[in-house]
Amino acid sequence: MGTRLPLVLLQLRRPPHPPGPPLRLRVPCRASSGGGSGGREDLLGQRRLLDGQARSSRSPGGRTPAARDSIVREVIQNSKEVLSLLQEKNPAFKPVLAIIQAGDDNLMQEINQNLAEETGLNITHICLPPDSSEAEIIDEILKINEDTRVHGLALQISENLFSNKILNALKPEKDVDGVTDINLGKLVRGDAHECFVSPVAKAVIELLEKSGVNLDGKKILVVGAHGSLEAALQCLFQRKGSMTMSSQWKTPQLQRKLHEADIVVLGSRKPEEIPLTWIQPGTTVLNCSHDFLSGKVGCGSPRIHFGGLIEEDDVSLLAAALRIQNMVSSGRRWLREQQHRRWRLHCLKLQPLSPVPSDIEISRGQTPKAVDVLAKEIGLLADEIEIYGKSKAKVRLSVLERLKNQADGKYVLVAGITPTPLGEGKSTVTIGLVQALTAHLNVNSFACLRQPSQGPTFGVKGGAAGGGYAQVIPMEEFNLHLTGDIHAITAANNLLAAAIDTRILHENTQTDKALYNRLVPLVNGVREFSEIQLARLKKLGINKTDPSTLKEEEVSKFARLDINPSTITWQRVLDTNDRFLRKITIGQGNTEKGYSRQAQFDIAVASEIMAVLALTDSLADMKARLGRMVVASDKSGQPVTADDLGVTGALTVLMKDAIKPNLMQTLEGTPVFVHAGPFANIAHGNSSVLADKIALKLVGEEGFVVTEAGFGADIGMEKFFNIKCRASGLVPNVVVLVATVRALKMHGGGPSVTAGVPLKKEYTEENIQLVADGCCNLQKQIQIAQLFGVPVVVALNVFKTDTRAEIDLVCELAKRAGAFDAVPCYHWSVGGKGSVDLARAVREAASKRSRFQFLYDVQLPVVDKIRTIAQAVYGAKDIELSPEAQTKIDRYTKQGFGNLPICMAKTHLSLSHEPDKKGVPRDFILPISDVRASIGAGFIYPLVGTMSTMPGLPTRPCFYDIDLDTETEQVKGLF
Repeated sequence: MGTRLPLVLLQLRRPPHPPGPPLRLRVPCRASSGGGSGGREDLLGQRRLLDGQARSSRSPGGRTPAARDSIVREVIQNSKEVLSLLQEKNPAFKPVLAIIQAGDDNLMQEINQNLAEETGLNITHICLPPDSSEAEIIDEILKINEDTRVHGLALQISENLFSNKILNALKPEKDVDGVTDINLGKLVRGDAHECFVSPVAKAVIELLEKSGVNLDGKKILVVGAHGSLEAALQCLFQRKGSMTMSSQWKTPQLQRKLHEADIVVLGSRKPEEIPLTWIQPGTTVLNCSHDFLSGKVGCGSPRIHFGGLIEEDDVSLLAAALRIQNMVSSGRRWLREQQHRRWRLHCLKLQPLSPVPSDIEISRGQTPKAVDVLAKEIGLLADEIEIYGKSKAKVRLSVLERLKNQADGKYVLVAGITPTPLGEGKSTVTIGLVQALTAHLNVNSFACLRQPSQGPTFGVKGGAAGGGYAQVIPMEEFNLHLTGDIHAITAANNLLAAAIDTRILHENTQTDKALYNRLVPLVNGVREFSEIQLARLKKLGINKTDPSTLKEEEVSKFARLDINPSTITWQRVLDTNDRFLRKITIGQGNTEKGYSRQAQFDIAVASEIMAVLALTDSLADMKARLGRMVVASDKSGQPVTADDLGVTGALTVLMKDAIKPNLMQTLEGTPVFVHAGPFANIAHGNSSVLADKIALKLVGEEGFVVTEAGFGADIGMEKFFNIKCRASGLVPNVVVLVATVRALKMHGGGPSVTAGVPLKKEYTEENIQLVADGCCNLQKQIQIAQLFGVPVVVALNVFKTDTRAEIDLVCELAKRAGAFDAVPCYHWSVGGKGSVDLARAVREAASKRSRFQFLYDVQLPVVDKIRTIAQAVYGAKDIELSPEAQTKIDRYTKQGFGNLPICMAKTHLSLSHEPDKKGVPRDFILPISDVRASIGAGFIYPLVGTMSTMPGLPTRPCFYDIDLDTETEQVKGLF
């Protein structure tokens, strides 16, 4: 036992010092425990506590101070042991008690602090002026409510401030004094184990019982108690079989009630006009007139012989110990909540119609839950979300720190066979699967989807929120703007593009000295390097911080990047399909002084900044990746980065909100993260690592996170494994491979499929032979997944024209090819209910041990890594490098980038480089026309054939059908 508790017990028995001026604390202040006890004796000397003479006047049956001390010691020791056991499993855990004080009384603050330190808790003291208003106190309470570091909150304020508004502002789970209506209601209802009970009321019962008083059948009179204390005392006494009466001091029948009582509990100080003779000799009197919350001490107890006298310091000290006990219980509950638990999710009901209406009609027919309600249901705290409107919110990365000790859930990837230009429904399958898991099997599950580009939304593809009764809602918000992440990427990308050309212009038109003076300007007579300029100096080997000390050659070295315009790889971007921006000439204005060059626009999601966003794991990591992005080479062949241009900080500022995943929901009210969406041809085409990591923590060890890869398994899945899994360190448990009868018929030799053109009869009528022939592509994609050691479940996305014979054939051939299971899915027409069989198959597959492995070692030469992917995944005989591609590989290897993973830029419409080669092409040579590098994102991307990074609009784009009802403001015709 430490020395603090005996010191507190000794101080409470200390004879009073002469009264002096009250001690004033700084106002406002926040003080934490952990210091020494200096000034404590002066502080306690100002308290008027009962002296030893009062104790000696007790009857022989009265309880001694030593007995009282023993009870307190026992409570504190038990709390200490419980906390120690909790900290064995959670070493970083240390509960914090916050006390909001409005006034100058500091006795109870010292007692609380000493007992908290003895137990091993932290304590935070918020001091407010004595004349603080109700609103000011509530404001402090609300701050503490949302502080995840604080596990208990007590109020030490005057009695006249105890309004319902103040008391019920406390979060019930932090209300360690049991003053809120919710805690009192649970106590009255008999659920004391689920709530916090008033420490003062508990102390009264404990002291009476430890004194040998049998409460059963006794008449109890509680005099002068108010509010929560009165209610708690009455409830606890009744639980003990006592007959309880309450009375205020000025009640006319007080004398009669005092005569009838076996036990009298003094809840507030006795008025002078009440004579002591009203209390019968032999009555047990318990004085808890020390208002424990306000810190105001009542008058001393009468020096007369009652049957037993338990005084105010007895109750106060034990109540302080019981408050500590409540604190430890609060911490234990908090820890339990951080562990895996099944969500109490209110799922939304579906009423599927037949025929199935349009996606936007279905979306508009369902009313989504408020996003803050959804966030609370899945375990997010109020300060961990930033709400955008009613139905979407950003989730702060701080949740990862809070849940860092939480075990991850199961990790499921949804990929697909080689698709038709119409897409085969990977997003729809993803949504249907999580709806089945959560809404129908009561399993925590999260969908993680890519954010769609607005270009295809207004061009050919239409919406990308899923479809039918398996989609994200509201689908128009999903597809249009969302929370502005793509706009932030566009702004950051184009800022960097502008910085490149501007720097070339200024270097071409200024001397070294003039350039240096503008880069490091004189401001108020002082010339200083910015932080990013100091980093450039260090990179150049110039260890100086004073701009005036640089030599002439150092000035030139620092000021000139010497960018070679022919090596610039950084393009401007726009989130609109615009074929006429695929090749442009910039710099034709007179102000550009004749400097012009050919350039181009890419679609915004093709920006390397989007790939960086998708692969980063923190704000600091994102800033570092943005700084490493290579935009060109200088005239000596060295890479030029965003750091060199001095723009990294500004890029990070533009991206600081975009890094937070976007929370939405499915039609059945299950959670979805929509975050990042790199162009799946030239980037890895997967949603963000951060969304997956946060979701894996939120679902808990028995839950599932279902994330989606872009295009076919040969592109999206391969990149997910070799690039995204390397960056995240996450290991997948299952691959769900999406197939459709339509796509299999195409691979079996069916006619071409074109967006916007009606399907030929081969696709709308039964054709077993086409299906059987086309299953070669499905079998190949299953084999690709098996290269990585992950079990495969085939999800056959059923269309209304598919026949039973076709469905059964696909499932049978998939199992023969090595799939763990193959399941037809009907989520499009009925929602999650139609994918319950798929959900069960995924759960069973996930219970098997994953033998995940990467396809290649990143330390291999770049050419060998390209060849491995071409041969093992695509089935190519070999690769053929163009001279330009070989030159680029040599340059990147020389620059130190040869150990990065490979991100192949290839058509998604075929396993080969030729879109019209369906099925499983063989014995082809894969041509590598060019090789580029995304150093910030962290991969090398070879271009297979000609690869467009800016889609064009068709003759009749989707925007013909998109309109706005100007009266209701509803979007029409989106999909």
